[in-house]
Amino acid sequence: MHCRDLRTRGGARRLGRYQRRCGDVDGVVEETLAAFGALDILVNNAGATHVNKPMLEIGEAEFDRIFAINVKGVFLACQAAVPVFRERGGGVIINIGSTAGLRPRPGLSAYNATKGAVHVLTKSLAVELAPDGIRVCAIAPVATETPLLPSFLGSAQGIREKFIATIPLGRLALPQDIANAALFLASPEAKFMTGNIMEVDGGRGV
Repeated sequence: MHCRDLRTRGGARRLGRYQRRCGDVDGVVEETLAAFGALDILVNNAGATHVNKPMLEIGEAEFDRIFAINVKGVFLACQAAVPVFRERGGGVIINIGSTAGLRPRPGLSAYNATKGAVHVLTKSLAVELAPDGIRVCAIAPVATETPLLPSFLGSAQGIREKFIATIPLGRLALPQDIANAALFLASPEAKFMTGNIMEVDGGRGV
């Protein structure tokens, strides 16, 4: 399945804001239903991090903000979408986790914890929602070429090159790599997959 297939079959709605309150998320679902008449797939892609630094330097407000976006936002979005999916007889939820939730690196303790929570939430919902025909999977990307990348890697000289050297395929992930994985998980070809944490990491976890 490709992006053009999604356009042909219906449409996709990208919402460029974080949803940290129940009312916000309900509004997003209502907007989507008004625009397309149905909701088939939910991709929870919003995320935030803190600058790479020791855990003793992470303030409480910063910790709360990251958990509110990375974990609470995912949970609320799922709560809003599930009744719609149940009414239509099924659906797909794809949460964006991270290899940081599988193999944590120093300096990102709060972020790492949020992604571990996303992975466990994904598995929990997969078991709970399977009888409703709702599949729930997550994607765990390696460091990806996005505006958040400098915060992940830190500012040490040569850190980018050192990190790339740990990836067998020899590069960081690109947004399209993650999109391709999401398209597969949302497609009929993945209809027997749920609870999976799909690593898109160029072999770094091998």
